[in-house]
Amino acid sequence: MNYENLYQTLQPQEKNLKDSIASLQRLFKAIGKETENGDIKSLSRDLHSMAEAAASASSVLEELQATIDGFDTKAYFENGDFAEQMLAACREKEIDVRGDFPVYEMFPYRIRLDAENQDVYMDRKKVQCIRPQSLAGIIKTGQEKLNKATFNAQSFLNELAEAYDLAVLKLKKRPGTDVYLSSLYKFLAPMSRFRKDYDQQSFAYDLARLYNSDIEETKNGRRFQFGPSRNSSGKSFRILDNSGHEQFLSMICFYDKQED
Repeated sequence: MNYENLYQTLQPQEKNLKDSIASLQRLFKAIGKETENGDIKSLSRDLHSMAEAAASASSVLEELQATIDGFDTKAYFENGDFAEQMLAACREKEIDVRGDFPVYEMFPYRIRLDAENQDVYMDRKKVQCIRPQSLAGIIKTGQEKLNKATFNAQSFLNELAEAYDLAVLKLKKRPGTDVYLSSLYKFLAPMSRFRKDYDQQSFAYDLARLYNSDIEETKNGRRFQFGPSRNSSGKSFRILDNSGHEQFLSMICFYDKQED
């Protein structure tokens, strides 16, 4: 199965519907003038024409519905065709993809396919889209928008250092020790309404931009270092470096220069 085949079938049907609707609108406008002017003969003629146009539109609607009903969306998801075509569309748009069905990482997005309900989730948001090419376009547009967004690596590092200090205090850790980045995220976005606007994928994207920047220390001269990570760890954040290679970041520490 291929959604593009359905799309090609629907296009001429939709054009026929558009033409029928245009005809109805034109006749409705004419009927209004004829009623106002008392042109009964023309009014009667156009009402008859309008009934024919309405019947034509109804027929096209039935044809469209039959075409859509004939596309087995459940099978499209369950047999893997949707996933295969989604990955092909991503390759065409040079979108880096990691993972396997039903969860894929397309940095900084996490795409989950719900085959049972034929739904697609982009992070935690349901995306009403089962056309692979369109989904790839949404992802690509989002990535390009993030790339163009203003980002101040120095300010982000300073905020990260403040969250680190708070985490060290709250978790009763020794300053200079590694702290999980997932813990710092909770300090940066302590309430659920904040996490809705700044989710973990956005946090991962900012981490990547910091990782790829030339910033080495905070405004008060403290250095930082990302700690050891494991790519299978649930506490790791997957990013891409400047060479397009994946890196996994899980911990970070801040320390004074004299500790080097």
